Amino acid sequence: MAFEDACDSNAEKKVYPESYRTEVAYYILFSQTMCGRFVRKTDLREAAKFFSASLIETDLGESYNIAPKQPVVVVMEEGKRKLVSMRWGLIPPWSNDPNIGYKMINARAETILEKASFKNAFKHRRCLIVADGFYEWREEDAKKVPVYIFLKDKGPFGMAGIYETWKPATGEAIKTCSIITTAANEFMKPIHHRMPVIVWREDEDAWLNPQTDEKSLLQILKPLDASLMDCHDVSPAVNSPTHDAKDLINPV
Repeated sequence: MAFEDACDSNAEKKVYPESYRTEVAYYILFSQTMCGRFVRKTDLREAAKFFSASLIETDLGESYNIAPKQPVVVVMEEGKRKLVSMRWGLIPPWSNDPNIGYKMINARAETILEKASFKNAFKHRRCLIVADGFYEWREEDAKKVPVYIFLKDKGPFGMAGIYETWKPATGEAIKTCSIITTAANEFMKPIHHRMPVIVWREDEDAWLNPQTDEKSLLQILKPLDASLMDCHDVSPAVNSPTHDAKDLINPV
């Protein structure tokens, strides 16, 4: 399949700028990893109430196909609990290459304290990444079938995240984040062997509290109860990160 067709399933012959082609190539390469795409559709005011945030410092709207390097809504504790925007794909403060963020959209719970890029953020800079569901691709007859995974109550949830502040050679500093993943629960195993850490409601305060000890933090990084989850197959239109529409989460 031609590159242009892979980027746009409805495309006829189009000519894309080289910068666009490079950007989408990164999306395709890294965004179908676990967890590589997700959905945020809850209104910011509702999200603030749900996560007990007193401040909203972002104006991001809903998105049905969030991919690496795009802005995400994050719950963080910084004096007060607030909703802010961060770029998805953690860039370590010492890095000179912002594209490293594509490779660091996820951090494995099992090795997070062993990785230089993640361990300090895990100890000191934790957050919740707001989502309403996420996508995974199930292997079926040598094909990859996109699946939308969500909670049975259809409500929002917070994925365990870590963040850093990266300062480019020129321009303003940016906050970037990574989603922590863990082994799949029984619900997820037929779909994928990994899943994002969905923080239990009763653990959210401890996760955001900068004083929580490492042992307690590691105990939070466990698979969600499988009985709380649901899913359905969705259109392959979600395969392209250039598509972002409400109907992407409709069952097929």
